[in-house]
Amino acid sequence: MAYGLIYDYLMGQTIEAYTYFGAHFTKQNGKDGVVFRLYAPMASDVSVIGDFNNWSMYEHKMNKIDDSGVWELFIPGLSNYQAYKFHFKNAKGEYVDRVDPCAFFSEIAPSTCSRLFDYRNFIWHDEKFLSQRDRNFDRPMSIYEMHVGSWLKKDRFSSYEEVADVLIPYIQGMGFTHVEFMPIVAHPFTGSWGYQATGFYSVDPRYGNPHQLMSFIDRLHQAGIGVILDFAPVHFASDPWALAEYDGSCLFEYSNEHRVSPWGSLQFDLGKDPVRSFLMSAMNYFVTEYHIDGIRIDAVSNIIFYNGDKTKGRNEGAIEFIKRLNAKMHIAHDKVMMIAEDSSDFPGVTKPTEQDGLGFDYKWDLGWMNDTLKYYALDPVYKKYDHNKLTFSMAYFYSDNFLLPFSHDEVVHGKGTLLNKMWGDYYQKFALLRNLITYQFAHPGKKLNFMGNEFASFDEWNENKSLPWDLKRFPAHDSISRLYKDLNLIYRAHKAMYVQEYNPNTFKWLIVDNKNDSVFAFTRRVDDEVMIFVFNMTPNYYDNFGIPVEVEGEYTEIFNSDKDIYGGDNQYNGLPIGSFGGYFTIKLPSLGACIFKLTKKAK
Repeated sequence: MAYGLIYDYLMGQTIEAYTYFGAHFTKQNGKDGVVFRLYAPMASDVSVIGDFNNWSMYEHKMNKIDDSGVWELFIPGLSNYQAYKFHFKNAKGEYVDRVDPCAFFSEIAPSTCSRLFDYRNFIWHDEKFLSQRDRNFDRPMSIYEMHVGSWLKKDRFSSYEEVADVLIPYIQGMGFTHVEFMPIVAHPFTGSWGYQATGFYSVDPRYGNPHQLMSFIDRLHQAGIGVILDFAPVHFASDPWALAEYDGSCLFEYSNEHRVSPWGSLQFDLGKDPVRSFLMSAMNYFVTEYHIDGIRIDAVSNIIFYNGDKTKGRNEGAIEFIKRLNAKMHIAHDKVMMIAEDSSDFPGVTKPTEQDGLGFDYKWDLGWMNDTLKYYALDPVYKKYDHNKLTFSMAYFYSDNFLLPFSHDEVVHGKGTLLNKMWGDYYQKFALLRNLITYQFAHPGKKLNFMGNEFASFDEWNENKSLPWDLKRFPAHDSISRLYKDLNLIYRAHKAMYVQEYNPNTFKWLIVDNKNDSVFAFTRRVDDEVMIFVFNMTPNYYDNFGIPVEVEGEYTEIFNSDKDIYGGDNQYNGLPIGSFGGYFTIKLPSLGACIFKLTKKAK
């Protein structure tokens, strides 16, 4: 079995490498201990050093068990949390100390050692949730993206348990269906947010150990909340004690002009088969052992094209990696989602690999996000000249399974928060923000919002500070939370807003070319459920505005962003409205968004 797994690892065909490589608690010759296994083909004279042998390079020499460069050693009597590294002579003739690439736990930065941890034997209680989960194509999916360390930060990082105690009832109350964790693997620099890692199997020790994270996910599942993990397989931290020139050769990274990424980190050579096995197995480890429900792959455009630059050509080796990853993950876990964060126009990102697609289930619609935010930032006088920014998304929407993100990337580095991006004075910004979020929920596609969006933070996100929860004391900000909560409830309660949303027959523009008034309307329809969404993008108020209908009957307004409970002026349509001659007439509030539902069909 070991030979077969080693062969598959070398051929880039295994997603089970974590079951073999790394440091595993086991029993040999009647003794309990740990077996260490390392792939380092250019290393020689390899030792395990640690606090259990006073960091001696002589006491625990590893054995080379395979000509390909696999090293192994069993050491009895070890226990959880003990620190270790590998000490060896590298290809340059230098003696170096390196972390275990497949370590399951690590020291907290600035310390740099791997730590022993037996991740097995956690008792799960989420069987019911796992039996009911799927890839959510015909289910509502409203994702709450979060950075665990700064969601509820005090004078230190909160543990997984401390966050869980507050987060779970909060997510349930707000109506989100999933949480998406920004990377929670070991990384030395907090400011990298986990995207520049040194331990791709190691749970970030800032917040707790592997069992504590398992408990967090178990509790989320018991509360009916799905968990998505952000994973960055493009690059890794360049720290010399970690993966960089690991055995004296570029074992993980490119050895050519592509070695250094646009972020200054080192780029994985995704054309190397052992690297493919290493990364695929890391993702499978979290799905299998931590019951993760979805993996979001960061920077897919940098996988498809060298450095994300289309002019540099396609990276065929990396494209093959991503196809292989998605195919193998779907075979092993047919109910787990694979999600692409991709800014490219590469075709077929969410098409199956057997149809020459990349095999993802969903793709972030970054074009929609950029066009939408640019439009909402415009002075209403000029909106008519960029009318197509709100209509263009539906021209390509059915080419992939899109997810609509307002993510962490939009609220950092001087970009301003969602509220700050809106045009107008203080009051108008809040009105437009209510309109914007309604538009996101109304538009076909799954939804994602970064933490803090839901109470209209003025301050950009800072990973070293807690979210400004005190803002919820102010009615204007708390009203945005109420808006999110109600939109999540409406979204989850109406199948026309999520069932068959990737079927063009379920969507139709009703008002698409009214540039002068900057008013938009569309209908979404599944079976007998008909809903109409209307958006006024200017401060003009209309007492009688005609809205076309496809189905004659009586319509009831089930949501209006101008209600006082959301901080508006209460210009809403309280009574059911009958249609006549293919239209019904409504009050259309200034910068307002309305949702209507067919409640009685005409005979």
